[in-house]
Amino acid sequence: MRSILPLVALCLGCAAPRSTPLAASFTGTKPAVVASSPAKIAAASSPVDPVEEARAVHALSRFAFGPRPSDVERVAKMGVDAWLRTQLAPGTDPAVDAKVARLRATKLSTKELLGAYPKGKGGDGTPADLERELATAKVVRAVESERQLEEVLVDFWFNHFNVDAKKGAVKWLVAPYEREAIRAHVFGKFRDLLGATAKHPAMLFYLDNWRSAASSGKPKGKKPSGLNENYARELLELHTLGVDGGYTQDDVKEVARAFTGWTIDKPKEVGAFVFRPGMHEAGAKKVLGKTIDVGGIGDGEAVLDLVATHAATAHHLSLALARRFVSDDPPSALVDQVAKVFLTSNGDLRKTYEALFFAPEAWSDAAKKSKVKDPFETVVSSIRAVGGTFAFGEAGNKKGLAGPVEPLLRTLEGLGEPIYHCAPPTGFPERATAWVGTGALVSRIRFAVALSEDRFRVGGAGVVWDPHAVVPDGKDPLVDRVARALLHAPLAPATRTAIQKELDAMPDEPDEDSQRRRLTRAIGLVLGSPDFQRQ
Repeated sequence: MRSILPLVALCLGCAAPRSTPLAASFTGTKPAVVASSPAKIAAASSPVDPVEEARAVHALSRFAFGPRPSDVERVAKMGVDAWLRTQLAPGTDPAVDAKVARLRATKLSTKELLGAYPKGKGGDGTPADLERELATAKVVRAVESERQLEEVLVDFWFNHFNVDAKKGAVKWLVAPYEREAIRAHVFGKFRDLLGATAKHPAMLFYLDNWRSAASSGKPKGKKPSGLNENYARELLELHTLGVDGGYTQDDVKEVARAFTGWTIDKPKEVGAFVFRPGMHEAGAKKVLGKTIDVGGIGDGEAVLDLVATHAATAHHLSLALARRFVSDDPPSALVDQVAKVFLTSNGDLRKTYEALFFAPEAWSDAAKKSKVKDPFETVVSSIRAVGGTFAFGEAGNKKGLAGPVEPLLRTLEGLGEPIYHCAPPTGFPERATAWVGTGALVSRIRFAVALSEDRFRVGGAGVVWDPHAVVPDGKDPLVDRVARALLHAPLAPATRTAIQKELDAMPDEPDEDSQRRRLTRAIGLVLGSPDFQRQ
């Protein structure tokens, strides 16, 4: 490659607001539920409406991890609103579930994981195998699942209730945590989601609440640890009210008192939630001006009841959702409206999503292409754009079935977003400014070129795709055909010029190898372009 500096220079503008208006404005009217199946509608011969096609591109960029080659036409023919309604309804994807189930770490209980992937000898797997399998499963689901909105929401809420698999026993707890506490509740009530995370051993261990005890109590087999305020603080600041939610340090301490005794039964052997009355600090607690004196485990439950439906929580969550799905700086009126729905529905998450996803602001000119993909979104959307799927290796391989996917996982780590390895409880940042810098953009372009050159396939395993199946033959210039296939829109003039110069420097011979190299190089450069980095 001659130079990627022109593309890097263009990408450095990714975080800035768009300077050109959109071609179409979206209104997001409320749809009727369509009974016909997506497959039957996609097979219809009716032409695709250009406005609905543009809406489909936007929907698949925001409510999915980007379109696969046939998705835009299928969703446009189905009707974007109808597609979104199906995505908002709970469901399953048996094909991807069966594929992920081959990675046994995804289906075992905590106790079984501790036995199968022990820290020392004795199991038939290692902690590294465990983490590799779990990270692989997350990428496979994000790339291949038809339940795209669910995968985006699981990613959002895991990040909101972040735990770090690098911390002690959490690596054996993170799979059940995502499965039982997060995924099981993303379409339910926020109070249920909040309660599931509060009681889960992964959160209890990560934020040290399992050792928090009254001065007279102690964890079984441990020296007295006293009151630990870590979980109480993050519960108020990150999980519910927000940093400006009106709580005080006294509230933090009182909440910590309420959650004493919420602990783990043998974290390295059983790993299950247990309430130990001997560790609990008895007596009344005063939180946000309200007296809580239920007693025992009920004190913590009462705190969760209080904060789950608080007006500050409604605003904090609505802002976070709008930031993820609309723009880094969403309109305050939209946030207020979504917060109102959250409160009136008693924290019904599906109704809250509907209020946000079908709001005109979510489909406005200002929203489209206003966000920059984070590294996980970049990697997953690139693989989806080229129609990639995952083929596993052999179980007898030293690194197991997930071994061939490891280079892709290392790439995500190099891009700054290692799966399940975010140390701060804040989770990975949502704003573009955290991800846009010269070094980061160079790494993104190099990833895109590596993907286009098939470097994430080891034999027949890894990321499998065919460039000729992605970009149709035609008389139009190659760069334009690739842009239509991957972006579903023309390239910006400056981007097109930079990519065309790169292609012009390559040999343009009629032989098959030369043409394939030009095709894959064009694919890599478009995937690495600023046009693709925006969503």
